[in-house]
Amino acid sequence: MDLLQLRYFQTVARREHISQAAEELLVAQPSVSRTIARLEKELGVPLFDRVGRQVRLNAFGAAFLRRVDRALGELDDARRELADSAGLDHGRVAVAAETLLTISGLLARFRVRHPGVDIRLFQSNAEGMTRQLADREVDLCFASQPLIGPEHRSMTLRREEVVLAVPLAHPLAARDRVGIAELADEPWVTCRPGYWPRELLDRLFTAAELRPKIVCEADEPGVTGDLIGAGLGIGLVPSTSRQVLPRTSPVAWLQVDAPGCERTLSVVWRDDAYLSVAAQRLRDFAMVMADEA
Repeated sequence: MDLLQLRYFQTVARREHISQAAEELLVAQPSVSRTIARLEKELGVPLFDRVGRQVRLNAFGAAFLRRVDRALGELDDARRELADSAGLDHGRVAVAAETLLTISGLLARFRVRHPGVDIRLFQSNAEGMTRQLADREVDLCFASQPLIGPEHRSMTLRREEVVLAVPLAHPLAARDRVGIAELADEPWVTCRPGYWPRELLDRLFTAAELRPKIVCEADEPGVTGDLIGAGLGIGLVPSTSRQVLPRTSPVAWLQVDAPGCERTLSVVWRDDAYLSVAAQRLRDFAMVMADEA
């Protein structure tokens, strides 16, 4: 049994698909299949149930995966801990966020102070960030909704009101406030499920026993204001967007008469994994910037 076998097994177990695992590993599919077969032969038990082209982790595989995750996690942490001995100027940090616009200013200022740190970025929804933390693919997540996990630690960076943006020609543009019931028949611009604007929209409408009429679903929360300004519909945006959107998108702003119409931005990390010096500095820097805001 070697590390290559364990890495291949871990990837196949996560994907439950040989072709997708091979694509992620950047190797040929037969190589992955042969490696898994050799591992199963060595262990003396099947790790997967074969269902057509897909594979399903069985009870043996699930038990083995728990140990493999723990072992490889320890090795990854050890490698990163040793890399830290080279100093912060050579450190690395992997970050995920629902929209990279949320952290662009933070990262710009952090890089001025620590130009040698290698930063890798991912744009992910809540489910994706939870998986990335579990797989140790990222060190920090900047999330606008809770990331569920017993090993997660988080610190709140900012709480802000979420307001309604409407095109300037919209009949509501002259109003200051509006209730959810008045918006039942309006066309909504929002994000796909899993991103915080969509989760908030669905929650507000569910509380009012209504369903929103969604005409546009995006994967980038940061473009919502531009789409609203283009006249495609109305949408929920954080109040800080008022500082940016007037320069790019002509919209009017209304307060929403509904409890909990707000956004809470937090930084999340694993409490049971080694956090590199670079990741610690970025996390702490984000907290300092939040206090100064």
